[in-house]
Amino acid sequence: MAEYGPQDHIVLGLIARHGPLTPYDLKVRLEESVDKFWPIPHAQLYRVPPRLAEQGLLREEAEEGGRRRRVFHLTEAGHAELVRWLGDPTSPPPETRDPAQLKLFFADLGAPGDVVALARNQAAEHRRWRDLYRTLYDEIDPDDSVRAVSRARVLRLGIMHEQAYVDYWEELAADPGAAQR
Repeated sequence: MAEYGPQDHIVLGLIARHGPLTPYDLKVRLEESVDKFWPIPHAQLYRVPPRLAEQGLLREEAEEGGRRRRVFHLTEAGHAELVRWLGDPTSPPPETRDPAQLKLFFADLGAPGDVVALARNQAAEHRRWRDLYRTLYDEIDPDDSVRAVSRARVLRLGIMHEQAYVDYWEELAADPGAAQR
């Protein structure tokens, strides 16, 4: 059985949710959805669908004239893989690549005031993300029942996640020695 990564399941999920898409359409759908917490380089959105089509998970349809766009459709095998992945309750460990945490790890090598400046900046950044997620949460259409529930769940998690970061960075900015105790 082939191993599929997160980018593969994102492509399958977006096509399952929105119907046939071009790589450009995938980019647009990604940016309005999971890009906030799982960004994918746009170049991958042009490489992943053809590979999934070769593996039988998508079907490619090329336009004959005009811009000759490549449109990808979900196949039964693609739907089955998406259902298999969604039904698997396990997940690999989260991937955290936070440059601020990296700076915090090496903070003892810098100037004493750097930690406070970093903490203030990070608190502001995480407040911005938290507020964006709250706005997106408030804009959910309650009549779009299934999609609204999925979107509300992930936005609520995002709000709580960002609030935890805000609390931590504000505490560190107020008392940089607190983390040492």
